[in-house]
Amino acid sequence: MSEPPGATATLAPTSAADEPSKTLTAQRVLPLRRPGRWIATAVVLVLVAQFVHGLVTNPFYQWDRWGYWFLRPTILDGLVITLEVTAYSAVLGLLGGILLALARLSRSPVLRAVSWTYIWALRSVPLIVVLIFLYNFSALYKTLSVGIPFGPSFFSFDESRLATDMVVAVVGLSLNEAAYAAEVVRGGILSVDQGQHEAAAALGLPKSYQFRKIVFPQALRSIIPNYVNQLIGLIKGTSLVFYVSLLDLFGSAQTMGSTYPGDIVPLLLVVTVWYLILTSVVSVIQFYVERHYARGATRSLPPTPLQKLRTGLTDLRARIRREAAV
Repeated sequence: MSEPPGATATLAPTSAADEPSKTLTAQRVLPLRRPGRWIATAVVLVLVAQFVHGLVTNPFYQWDRWGYWFLRPTILDGLVITLEVTAYSAVLGLLGGILLALARLSRSPVLRAVSWTYIWALRSVPLIVVLIFLYNFSALYKTLSVGIPFGPSFFSFDESRLATDMVVAVVGLSLNEAAYAAEVVRGGILSVDQGQHEAAAALGLPKSYQFRKIVFPQALRSIIPNYVNQLIGLIKGTSLVFYVSLLDLFGSAQTMGSTYPGDIVPLLLVVTVWYLILTSVVSVIQFYVERHYARGATRSLPPTPLQKLRTGLTDLRARIRREAAV
């Protein structure tokens, strides 16, 4: 039945049944309890504590001798050689990998066949075999010459004078690295959407410009993580140059271990820590390079470790204030 004109609408009084709902709304929402997660965390922390305790207190590791050897000139000289071999091999291997990848994607059947054969052969042969073969290369070819095949040579040179221990190590590692880097680069180029190639071609841009300015920068987002794995493997692979008479980090420790047999374990720990430092530095550089090339591809850039720390401290202070307020 309708109300008469001029009647005033009034709100119904709040009943007592509505009070509990308001009380529940005002209460703070508690997170779901996960006892399994806490138990697993406690077990892991106990195991880590036991491992660290055994690592620190076990006299077999001889940490005093480790401290003595860690910054010795012999070890540091070997570290410098490791860095030099890694830097030269990484640059040459990446350049060779790019050329091999482009040849593999070429329309020329000869280039594709040669590139595929090289990658297949170098990935099939162990690195130590390649290094030893190059180290004894002068026994097969005492002189090398450049000229017309089956015809006169323009000039020749003594291979034994050119192939020093450093050259043998860098060439061997670069040849091996190029085979793996070629597949990394090829996979990155193929990961670029085909529409990007078509759009660049529709603009009439030269092929070289398309690759340098459009295709390759986008391919780097896929290439960088995979190639950094290769770079970390290269750092550890430099330990094999000891077998071609080049005293790198591992070779220096091995030589000192032969002279001081009682310090073999501390010397191995020195090498282990230095390799951990080198690979950690590479991983940090990888993070910032990936973050740089992620601009424009993601809505927000991943936070840096410092930003994560600040956010964690802010959340911790806010949680403490909430707990204190309760």
